[in-house]
Amino acid sequence: EQSREKRKGGGWALQQLYYDPDMDKKNVAQKWLTQAQASPQAWHFCWALLQPDKVPEIQFFGASTLHAKISRHWSDLPPGQLDSLRSQLIAQVGQFASGPKMVLTRLCVALASLVLHVLPETWPTAVPDLLCAFQTGEGVTEADGQARCLALLELLAVLPEELQSSRIPASRRSQLRSALAVDWSSVCSLFQQLLQRPDAPCPVRERVLRCVSSWLTLGIALKDSEGLLESCFALLKESELFDTAVETIVSIISQPDCQRFADSLLKVVPQVLGLQEQLKKAVQDGDMETSHGICRIAVALGETHCRTLLEQVDRWQGFQALVSMIMSCTGTPGHYPVDETSSSLTLTFWYTLQDDITSLDVERQTLYLQIYRPVYFQLVDVLLQKASFPRDEDYATWSADDKEQFRTYRVDISDTLMYVYELLGPELLRNLYDKLGTLLTDTTHPSSWQDIEALLFGFQSIAETVDVSYSDVIPGLIGLIPLITANNVQLAETIMFTIGSLAEWLADHSLMLASVLPVVLHGLSNPELSVACVSALKRICRECRHDLHLHASDIMAVSQAVLVKDIHKSPQCMWIMQALGFLLSALPSDEILGKLLSLVTPHIQQLEKLANEPPSSANKLPIVHILGLLANLFSTFDLNKQSERLEVMRPVQTPPHNNNPVVVVLQQAFPLIQIILNKWLNEPEVVEAVCAAFEKSLKTLLHDFAPLVTQLCELIGQMFGAYPQASALDLTRQLVHIFGCEKDLFSPITALLELITNITISIFQLGSRDHPDVVESFMQLHIQVLRRKSDLYLSDRLDIKAVFYCGILSFKFPETPTLKATCLLFTELISHCEDIPVVREVLQEDGKLLLQTLLEVRYLCMYIVSVSKHSALYKHLFRLFNCSHREQVSKRRMKDIVKEFALLSRGLQGTEYAASY
Repeated sequence: EQSREKRKGGGWALQQLYYDPDMDKKNVAQKWLTQAQASPQAWHFCWALLQPDKVPEIQFFGASTLHAKISRHWSDLPPGQLDSLRSQLIAQVGQFASGPKMVLTRLCVALASLVLHVLPETWPTAVPDLLCAFQTGEGVTEADGQARCLALLELLAVLPEELQSSRIPASRRSQLRSALAVDWSSVCSLFQQLLQRPDAPCPVRERVLRCVSSWLTLGIALKDSEGLLESCFALLKESELFDTAVETIVSIISQPDCQRFADSLLKVVPQVLGLQEQLKKAVQDGDMETSHGICRIAVALGETHCRTLLEQVDRWQGFQALVSMIMSCTGTPGHYPVDETSSSLTLTFWYTLQDDITSLDVERQTLYLQIYRPVYFQLVDVLLQKASFPRDEDYATWSADDKEQFRTYRVDISDTLMYVYELLGPELLRNLYDKLGTLLTDTTHPSSWQDIEALLFGFQSIAETVDVSYSDVIPGLIGLIPLITANNVQLAETIMFTIGSLAEWLADHSLMLASVLPVVLHGLSNPELSVACVSALKRICRECRHDLHLHASDIMAVSQAVLVKDIHKSPQCMWIMQALGFLLSALPSDEILGKLLSLVTPHIQQLEKLANEPPSSANKLPIVHILGLLANLFSTFDLNKQSERLEVMRPVQTPPHNNNPVVVVLQQAFPLIQIILNKWLNEPEVVEAVCAAFEKSLKTLLHDFAPLVTQLCELIGQMFGAYPQASALDLTRQLVHIFGCEKDLFSPITALLELITNITISIFQLGSRDHPDVVESFMQLHIQVLRRKSDLYLSDRLDIKAVFYCGILSFKFPETPTLKATCLLFTELISHCEDIPVVREVLQEDGKLLLQTLLEVRYLCMYIVSVSKHSALYKHLFRLFNCSHREQVSKRRMKDIVKEFALLSRGLQGTEYAASY
């Protein structure tokens, strides 16, 4: 019955697939049709489906079947049928030249696939024959000239595309690419004729341009496309073809191989320069599309071939003219992205030009630096003008998307300025400083805030990443900042970011802190300056912490006030606490605890109040927020760094911090945290916040945390027992890392590890698929145990065999981090098989299971190389692969064997999938 249906063409299945609303029936039809396409009868019934009386959907399936048979089942073609297939396929392309388009395209793809199978051995003249067939009408019935021409162009377009998309061995692909490239001259001649014909319809010429881009993927040399490129430049005058012509020109001149043909490149430069009048008119008319397209062409030539054009020293004037053209594109009038979109395209060109100049030999580098240093100073002026904000009334009309694009654009300009500094050096900062000083002190010519902001933006861009410690203008800049009247949010933000970027310089010039710190503290109460101001404060407190003693009271007072008033959003509140952590940890030791308690007491009191209230969504967020504040404060409260500094200044042995202020606060807060957890154990956000507070404290305090370890182990066990979360496992991992070797704390850590392991094993038994984060953290915990304190695995109450099986199950997870963690766990297990008896026993008993599991997962095949180092697994492995001793010692050969075995075990050897594996 199925055979009869296949001969009929499976009309019922197509009807069901396209029109039946029942998805189950659609799936049945899809499966049946896929099987039908693979059958030998498909070579015959596909033609019936292409008959003129069939609907387009059925015709499309017929064309798709032809392509499937040719591309995937070529070996099934009956002997002696090639000539018939070829002629029928050419005829069908001619018949469908007028449409439907989807059927024509599919037939062209099928014919292209046929050409790739028989070129060059069986049908070496395939391309010329096809050109002849469609141009003369041979094999084509009832098709008018334009339709026949479009059909030929469709075929020529998909031919290189099919080569690119088909799964073909690299050597065969290279052979086909060379064979097609041989025919480029005849194809190019056709393209030029069609582009230059005055009566050629626009759709035909547009299709020609698409064909050109397709054929360029074959590596066509620029010298073989010069005439065609001239024709493309001529089309830039026609608005209907402008966009497509731009794409084609950019594709041609962006080919890296063009660098081998310097003479051809030099011919392109005048053609690009010839577009300047058209560019100028487009800018004047506000024609953003045209100016954008011409700019793309100029940048493509300059950026791709900068080095080659620079090397033509005797033709330097032409390249300098191109650079000037690109500069005009960079300085396109108006504000990006509202008034223009071209300037952003040019930024990477300036990187390229700078790199290529500085990589030349000394003689040519000296010549070009004389020419282009002034150009780069001009570039800085242009970029700062482009980075300037528009007038307030104009900016107010911008959409949120426009403002975000402008922000990103300014970041790109900032990066460019930073890079340009490497070329221009301190002279650039002097230049900016002189201009800023003039703006701020010249009362005869009042300046706009936009001009001042742009210059500060330039300073900040450079100081953000470049060491300006040796610049003699920074003290003057610091002196100018208090003179600026920041009556605009954007200007005030840039002032704050500039101060923040100079934090490292201020650390070496602490006397200048008195000039800028009041500016920052004043802005801290303005919510509109939140990100910039808090960021500046944090950077100053981090870099200048040891010089802030005189300012500590002011910083504390202002910070506490804004925290109490809820002026800032939660992330900025966290930054403030980090800043205060840096500040407090650098104060004299006799002042730290008092100031710390004055800071945290209001928050702990608020936390206590919330803890005594019934749990609700209204008080959950404040609890998480306060715990976050404490966590961020403790994350930067590092007395160890203070001790290191004191040792450098006064090389004496510093005593251990027996009463670390953070430990004192945590000990006082511990009962309160216990109360909170008793009410919120089933709330992941609260549990994560508690874990984060302890984990950040632990990372900072290190061994000073010891007095809290026993209590914390009990608390973690309580949390994980009630609601297993990855955060509790990560906290336990930190405990193992820091205190795993402490004899006094061995017992509570061992008990916690046993408890957590048993609970996680039960999760695996119930189904762990919904908890990939817990599984990953569990693997990471045991990795840490094996690396830091493998003696913990000697405990009789730790079920190592169950951990092994959990790892086996974890290999089934699709998440890459989980898989990597599992691989690392087994690597550690195997490395300890000699010193931990229970690990050795498990690997000897179930090593084969491990290998079988690994082979089922493609991602893990190469991991077997490391697995095989274990002697018991080693025997299993090489018995499975049947490889010789010589092969055993070659890691590369070993990988090949594993790959081969993996494909064989999955039934994929010899398939297309295997070729790309």
